Amino acid sequence: MSEPRRYFVAVAGNIGAGKSSLTGIIAEALGWEPFFEPHAENPYLADFYADMPRWSFHSQVFFLSKRLQHHRQLIDFPGSVVQDRSVYEDAEIFARNLFQQGQMSARDFSTYRALYEGVRAFLPPPDLVIYLKASVGTLAERISQRGRAYERQISIEYLTQLNALYDQWAGAWTECPMMTVDVGVLDFVHRPDDLSCVLDELRQRLTL
Repeated sequence: MSEPRRYFVAVAGNIGAGKSSLTGIIAEALGWEPFFEPHAENPYLADFYADMPRWSFHSQVFFLSKRLQHHRQLIDFPGSVVQDRSVYEDAEIFARNLFQQGQMSARDFSTYRALYEGVRAFLPPPDLVIYLKASVGTLAERISQRGRAYERQISIEYLTQLNALYDQWAGAWTECPMMTVDVGVLDFVHRPDDLSCVLDELRQRLTL
């Protein structure tokens, strides 16, 4: 008798889009293992905030190394898993934004990309990426509502920059199927019917 199929789903989206919430909901609804964003202490973070151009490469490489380790753990996990934020977002969104805003040099970004692409080639992609698409207004409102002290300094301009990169990344994504959820339309946290729509589409996508 063959073993049941294992699934790996990654939930992607900007700050405040609802990644952690949906990760927990899917895990509970399907009996999967949730893997939330790792919170390893970045030893470069204080230096990075003091001098971004000098320390952005070091800080991003540290985050990338942790995310790649996390991805490998997901691949090796014996059951189905759902992940809060993917390794792809570190490179395609956050590191790219630092480069585009002049906080990372072209030389450092090129080296970072070479490292990312080289390691990524050996990591199987998820079975599905769920992209939580949200307007900047929705993101800002949610960030304000959850009241995290370290998020108070996040500007509308920064969220706008990230949103543009998320849409660009999602539009060019080909590694695996992508399911887009407009969180301005579907409130899967507070409206049961909207949650049912999201879970039904997820099941259809994976043929569960």
